[in-house]
Amino acid sequence: MSKLDSFFATVKLPTMPEVAHALIQTLNDEDVPIAKVRDILAKDPALTAKLLRMANSAQFGLRRGVSNLDDAISLVGMDKVRTMSLCACMSESFPVLPGLDRQEFWRTSMHCAGYSQWLAGGLGMDGQTAWLTGMMVRLGELLIGQASPESLAEIEALPHLPGGRWEREKRLLGFSEGQVTAELARRWNFPVPMVQALESASDPLTNGTFSRLGAIVHLAELMAEMPKPSVDVVDTLPLDVVAALLLDLDWMRSRFPSTESFVDLTVH
Repeated sequence: MSKLDSFFATVKLPTMPEVAHALIQTLNDEDVPIAKVRDILAKDPALTAKLLRMANSAQFGLRRGVSNLDDAISLVGMDKVRTMSLCACMSESFPVLPGLDRQEFWRTSMHCAGYSQWLAGGLGMDGQTAWLTGMMVRLGELLIGQASPESLAEIEALPHLPGGRWEREKRLLGFSEGQVTAELARRWNFPVPMVQALESASDPLTNGTFSRLGAIVHLAELMAEMPKPSVDVVDTLPLDVVAALLLDLDWMRSRFPSTESFVDLTVH
């Protein structure tokens, strides 16, 4: 039995709502009808209410208010509504852990999602899939904290250097949070490319088959972990990963996004 298999034998997996499982199945369907997604969401009134609050928040800057799911899907976009809903489901499926700064955790997750979407867009890839993968990559740490609070304390010890958490996890446990999230995503039946990306996110160039999405999430997480990200962070990124993605550094510098432009789905 591998270390990761042994780990999963000791943890209680979070329960995903039926609505979330149904939404996950639609991620594999590029031609899913809008009505199908709407009908899935409508089965959960609490999620629908939260989704509408999100859609009406200032960060979306909509010209008119959103009062129902049809409006939300029409004005916000089906792919974004779908990923927003999955994020809401997952954020409520994991318990609050002592020793983990929940605000910082979700701030980093939202920033990683935003940077992942930005990089994917620059490479002509699906931005919403990248957003969701970037948002999820750190979820494995919540399971690590459940199984081994003492390990979580050491993983979260200061200073928080970009990439340092991955190194601590591998030293203490033999695997990274992304690999934990990947196994969780596999058990939840997320699309295979997302599982592969999560599995390789901490070390995208040495984990078998190269995943472009995994490399994107790797860079995004490094940027997200900077206390005050600015365009200067581009010059600190690992050049081998940047080169493997064929990213243009001049484009990255000229189009570097402000974190204020990212959608924050932790608002209530």
